[in-house]
Amino acid sequence: MTKTKFDSIYHDLKEKIENQEYLFQELLPSENTLVSIYNCSRNTIRRAISFLAEEGYVQSIHGKGVYVIYKPVEQANFSIGGIESFKESAIRNHRQYHTKVIQFTEITADERIAKKTGFIEGAELYFIQRVRYLDGKALILDINLFLKEVVPGLTKEIAENSIYEYIENVLGMSIITSKRRITVERVTQIDEKYLELNDYNCLAVISSQTYNANGLMFEYTQSRHRPDYFCFQDTAIRKR
Repeated sequence: MTKTKFDSIYHDLKEKIENQEYLFQELLPSENTLVSIYNCSRNTIRRAISFLAEEGYVQSIHGKGVYVIYKPVEQANFSIGGIESFKESAIRNHRQYHTKVIQFTEITADERIAKKTGFIEGAELYFIQRVRYLDGKALILDINLFLKEVVPGLTKEIAENSIYEYIENVLGMSIITSKRRITVERVTQIDEKYLELNDYNCLAVISSQTYNANGLMFEYTQSRHRPDYFCFQDTAIRKR
């Protein structure tokens, strides 16, 4: 099974579910049918289904089949459980998007930064602030720090497109794990300056530490979201 074959099937099924070609609470085509449609092995189909299940798109019921449990929401839906770039999330939610870099510089982590982010004191970092626009509205302020020795060659132009695309497709590095903390915080002066807040005086804030395949933290990000426009979704499984 090639990664390309698996990826194409996984993404095709995911797109069909998101576009409601397979509706909420309906069964997916049988395994035999999917094998025929995609001209692949059962194991390839089962792996694609298992990934969709982990992301909360489907649930397998023994003796019945695979039910669609994904239900679209009106707000832009950012997944807690998966690792998506802003660009990927916007495309998945069928939103018009663009990014404006308001600060791009290099800094050295001092004691305060090290304590807050998890980088070691003295680490050389890229410090980036970006305003994220959805459907023409400035709704997210991202504050990013990237470890320069692990993510070399970053530029403002890359930051305006997709840093994750650069990391994976140009540097060839795998993005594996992200530890996240979700809080509600009062708006700051910089939030007021760059975001369209309406009457809101608080934001949903996602702070994350992201690791590569070697277990090395290469990114710390604080993503500040206007609360009315977003729905953060995860899938939980009860274990006994």
